[in-house]
Amino acid sequence: MVLVGLGSNQGESARILQAALDRLAVFASGPVTCSSFWRPSPVDCPPGSADFVNAVAVFAPQAALTPEALLAALKMLEAEFGPRESEVRHAPRALDLDLLLFGSEERATDDFSLPHPRAIQRRFVLVPAAEVAPALVWPGTGQTIAELCAALATDEELSRLERARG
Repeated sequence: MVLVGLGSNQGESARILQAALDRLAVFASGPVTCSSFWRPSPVDCPPGSADFVNAVAVFAPQAALTPEALLAALKMLEAEFGPRESEVRHAPRALDLDLLLFGSEERATDDFSLPHPRAIQRRFVLVPAAEVAPALVWPGTGQTIAELCAALATDEELSRLERARG
């Protein structure tokens, strides 16, 4: 299974996430399931940043899809929705897509790491991930996403948003 984190804090964030979610289907060998949309308290954002809207999508990848190819495609999809305001980490952006997991792959290169190195420290990732894949074991931990979520100690607040389907 593949987990992709989706985030936006520019423009109509919920609409942007839904459009990006619809585009993820081309990488899947079956249905793409998405969590609720969530609004987290700001985490490491520059002062004055708009609130993010976040979600997590899960899907079985197409047989020939590699993590590198998917990551490159996610970066191109991000660019289609507009440039980041700056290259500063956590700067405002119309769309942020993170490859969180790709099966049980574990690797670290200069370009990316699998699983995503900070994902299990963030409530805005684990809570949505637990909605769509609670029993999935996070590589390198021996724990399910639900277990990691329950054990997470953070004061980060998270509120579920209503979202139009379809």
